[in-house]
Amino acid sequence: MRRGKILIIVTVVALALGAGAASLPAILRAAGLHPRYAGATYRLPGKRALIITTSHAILGATGKRTGVYASEMTVPYYEFLDAGIAVDVASIQGGSIPVEPKSLRWPLATPADRRFMADPSSRAKLASSARIDDVDFASYDIIYLAGGWGASWDLGTSEVLGRKISEAWARGTLLGSVCHGALGFLKAVDAAGVPLVKGRPLTAVTDKQVRELGIEITPMHPETELRKAGALFESATAFRDILANHIVVDGNLVTGQNQNAGAEVAQDLMLLLSRKANAQ
Repeated sequence: MRRGKILIIVTVVALALGAGAASLPAILRAAGLHPRYAGATYRLPGKRALIITTSHAILGATGKRTGVYASEMTVPYYEFLDAGIAVDVASIQGGSIPVEPKSLRWPLATPADRRFMADPSSRAKLASSARIDDVDFASYDIIYLAGGWGASWDLGTSEVLGRKISEAWARGTLLGSVCHGALGFLKAVDAAGVPLVKGRPLTAVTDKQVRELGIEITPMHPETELRKAGALFESATAFRDILANHIVVDGNLVTGQNQNAGAEVAQDLMLLLSRKANAQ
């Protein structure tokens, strides 16, 4: 084969591979990963939201880095911020928040992730988050718990978080979570001292998804732990559960199944907040 023809074939193959790679995020989105959610437009100036994340950075004995899954923090962050809500970020131990490295890389990184990492104000909050012990939960209208593998080590075991979530629930504060974030409700109780999740419909990452992703090393699996605590666990399923999505709204509590649910959970929380504001 002549050199010119070989060069043409190589060029065509390279272009085809490049086009496929460039379209991969769109293909994943169409399949259900990080879908675009076209919700309502809210204007809620004067309201405040607190996003809480893990402080745990290492994936057990593997030694690999982990933390909050980026989009579970960044997507709700900008949903709230773009509605005029003041948004603060806190973590279990405070200080620099660890982020799951894979969640910031192509093709998994979302537009909200890139916006967050290019925003000096947002990056400052990530670098020096408040410690939950030092945060006055009573000053917020919305408290949202982000997930990620790191959350399985500290959100469900924090006595401080459990106590403060219990107090927030008693005040009627709106509570939300996505994926492993729901573990942060395990130590909370209602006014009668009954576990907050007992007999309550909610959702979080499924045991099936944990198995599919091969991250069974984590100490707490949300579906298992929430069912054990008496929650009425709900979920959707798909060919791969990373592509599934499910939202549960139960009174002042809004939960999302996995990383695909961030925008819709934030939107549902703002809908509830706008209704409360209009009723006052």
